[in-house]
Amino acid sequence: MTAIASQPARTRIVGDRSQRPPESTIPEMFRRTVERNQDKTALMYKAEGEYRPITYPEYAEQVRNLALGLSGLGLKHGARVALLSENRPEWAYVDLAVTGIGAVNVPLYATLPPPQVEYIIRDSESQFVIVSHAKQLAKVLEVRANLPLVTHIIVMDPPEELPEGVLTLAQVMEAGAAQANGEAEWKRLNAAVNPHDLASIIYTSGTTGAPKGAMLTHDNFMSNALAAAPLVEIRKDDLFLSFLPLSHVFERLAGHYFPLVVGATIAYAESIFTVQSNMVEVKPTVLASVPRLYEAIESRIRDGIQKQPENRRKMAEQAIEVGWEYHSRRILGESPGMVLSTKYAMAERLVLGPLREKVTGGRLRFFISGGAPLPVRTAQFLTSLGLHILEGYGLTETSPVICVNRPSRTKLGTVGPPISGVEVTIAPDGEILSRGPHIMQGYYKMPEETEKAIDAEGWFHTGDIGVLDEEGYLKITDRKKDIIVLANGKNVAPQPIEAKIKGSAYVANVVLFGDRQTQVVALIVPEMEQLKTWARGQGLDTEDVEKLLSAPQVKKLFREEIDRNTQEFADFEKVRRFTLLPRDFSQDRDEVTPTLKIKRRVVAQNYAAEIQSMYGGRGEG
Repeated sequence: MTAIASQPARTRIVGDRSQRPPESTIPEMFRRTVERNQDKTALMYKAEGEYRPITYPEYAEQVRNLALGLSGLGLKHGARVALLSENRPEWAYVDLAVTGIGAVNVPLYATLPPPQVEYIIRDSESQFVIVSHAKQLAKVLEVRANLPLVTHIIVMDPPEELPEGVLTLAQVMEAGAAQANGEAEWKRLNAAVNPHDLASIIYTSGTTGAPKGAMLTHDNFMSNALAAAPLVEIRKDDLFLSFLPLSHVFERLAGHYFPLVVGATIAYAESIFTVQSNMVEVKPTVLASVPRLYEAIESRIRDGIQKQPENRRKMAEQAIEVGWEYHSRRILGESPGMVLSTKYAMAERLVLGPLREKVTGGRLRFFISGGAPLPVRTAQFLTSLGLHILEGYGLTETSPVICVNRPSRTKLGTVGPPISGVEVTIAPDGEILSRGPHIMQGYYKMPEETEKAIDAEGWFHTGDIGVLDEEGYLKITDRKKDIIVLANGKNVAPQPIEAKIKGSAYVANVVLFGDRQTQVVALIVPEMEQLKTWARGQGLDTEDVEKLLSAPQVKKLFREEIDRNTQEFADFEKVRRFTLLPRDFSQDRDEVTPTLKIKRRVVAQNYAAEIQSMYGGRGEG
């Protein structure tokens, strides 16, 4: 299979400005959708072994009651609410209730440790904290003394013994339901929300390692959702399976606001580990994910094919080849022709159709990919199976969609053209810049960082390098900054982690890697004299350095040192595997600058084999 070649480059493209959606707010959008979908299922969740529906009127009632209850507790327009929860209907209730009052949703990853939970709640000046269950509640209570601005803590699934000062979500909703003239008050609160009011502060790692809060308005989200949803042809009868964290801006838009603007249905996966079984169970028509899921689907199918008897294996491989030839012509707008169409019909009946049924439930119209680069090989493979995949591009700071491929015209290896109302230009140094209604207000309480990110003409500097082809399709070619983007779309700032690891007396230097991979890995240069002193005390031979570095006792020492010095970081930021190097990085090998700053790309090239072995599971960590 070969990728579709891009055409000669251009430097600027503007999405159709005439299609720029009118300014809107989240509560306006939600109210319109509910009015148009009185008999429609809005949400589905798993309980006691089966998926249960929540209609749009029921959804609206829960949101209204929660909003009135929060308002009764003193939640005001512009106040911050920290939301620490996994994906579930209550996450959606909180988001729509909070933004419907004109307050600000500050979502946190459910996997964050207490120190990072504390930082975000404190930095955002959140007054209310809403958590999902006892485990998340324990994180907040552990750091409660350091959060003087927090006035209310609310838990969705309370523990058997409710701690003093903690309310349950049910109590808050019951109080809201009992309020006189509730519907009139809810409409009044909604009407007071302005499109340019702040809707959310989403924290993302910066180059210094300190999380930065991107301030996104109602119009940021709504302009993005209302422009992008029609371009990717989201329909009222679609069923979305939501499993990426809703604290991630990609899922917030594609798995929450996309369905809402058209009145589609959202089913929540039980967990990230049950996505493939839940797909078969609910039979979604649309699914948004980071590339890691699609790579896992590809790997699972390929492994299954290889285990088949030779005749069935060959039939499947031939069907996939026919599928690629057929679909690659169609996405180029070419006719497959009668002969190829006949071959494809047979491949579809015998192999491709049953495969899609087994893997996705059989109703999937397309996947949406974002958050990290999608390998072309994976996109081609899924396309061969008749699983259309639309890759897009954006950042937290852009609400998030800048570009996305369209179902009617997809170019694999690109992230598509800009959406309506969005401008993209390529700076002289190759950096991708974007401007339009999707650009954040700025970083919360960080005016200098905001000025660095958004220039005087309103262009947001993405930190990515790319090119635009003749048709305005954007191709990402590199990263300007050192931020590591894992395969699951999460950002990891390497410098603070490296600094902590270098705090060990046994570490002279360290460089982290993990871009587009599932985990963070490290090349570590030991502080050799310290190590030798320790080794002699253990009765180890220190004459042969390579033999010393391969000793199990030495590997165990460095594993403990890494873990001890990185306890404060989230699980996805932890170094999972490492390789010990017998010598430091040098100017002679162009690995460091004259001021001894590490050249990451050069180090990656020089130690490509060692890094690849860690990704393959054979590293020393």
